[in-house]
Amino acid sequence: MSERKVLNKYYPPDFDPAKIPKLKLPKDRQYVVRLMAPFNMRCKTCGEYIYKGKKFNARKETVQNESYLGLPIFRFYIKCTRCLAEITFKTDPENTDYTMEHGATRNFQAEKLLEEEEKRMQKEREEEELNNPMKVLENRTKDSKLEMEVLENLQELKELNQRQANVDFEAMLKQYKELEEEQRRREQEEDEQEMKAMLEQAQNRRLLEDSDSDEEPTKARPNPTAQSKPTDILQEDPQPQSKRPRMESWERSVGKLSTKAQLAGLVARRKEKEKADPALENGMETRGTTASTGSLPAAAATSSLGLLGAYSDSEDSASD
Repeated sequence: MSERKVLNKYYPPDFDPAKIPKLKLPKDRQYVVRLMAPFNMRCKTCGEYIYKGKKFNARKETVQNESYLGLPIFRFYIKCTRCLAEITFKTDPENTDYTMEHGATRNFQAEKLLEEEEKRMQKEREEEELNNPMKVLENRTKDSKLEMEVLENLQELKELNQRQANVDFEAMLKQYKELEEEQRRREQEEDEQEMKAMLEQAQNRRLLEDSDSDEEPTKARPNPTAQSKPTDILQEDPQPQSKRPRMESWERSVGKLSTKAQLAGLVARRKEKEKADPALENGMETRGTTASTGSLPAAAATSSLGLLGAYSDSEDSASD
């Protein structure tokens, strides 16, 4: 297995390459090659169109007894894609092209005909100038006129380009961007104003609802000294909606301590307590008299006075 990697092989000293037998092949032998159609053609048998660039497996051979400046000419055999008819064409090194030989016709090509016509006209002009010197002068005057016309056309094109160059495209783009930014700014300002207006309306609605909830408990006991103003609603701080039901339940059960009417009620309740004190004093006196049946009336009076003083002190401390 290691011999396949050997680059240098052994040649014996008596090796003679002339003794090696050579393989004799015919000169017109054919090779199978892969090629593309060099031009548009139409099959003569079935009329199928074969376009330039279509790939074929072709047979290639060297044309015998034909050459151009020592260059061999090759012939190619292909088959029609529809009817499998044989089509042949060969190289044309003189015109750097291919020539149709058998089985199809080459389609019309305007570019090739135009080039051929230009070449023919150029040859005719050169032949006329060699034989006729006056024709040379005429051709020179025609060429000078053509050059002048070309220069005038170029000048016109330059003037048009200069007119277009005076327009500053960068300034136009900058102005367009500024207009876009200004329009965007205006839209943002309008959106902000709308949002502010909506927020103000929502806040006013909340303030009105809060003022209505505050006025409901005060309607039972109106205060003649307070004067209602339209701006008083705006001065009060709105309460959050989450705390409102809890505050209402607290007010229903206990009542508000911030209203003046309820404070006045508290003071009234304290006076009722003071009015109820003589009854308590009478009760205590009766208790003292029943307890001390065998004591003197003077001792009973002194004990009842002491109990009343202690009771009044306890009430004062509780009220504070």
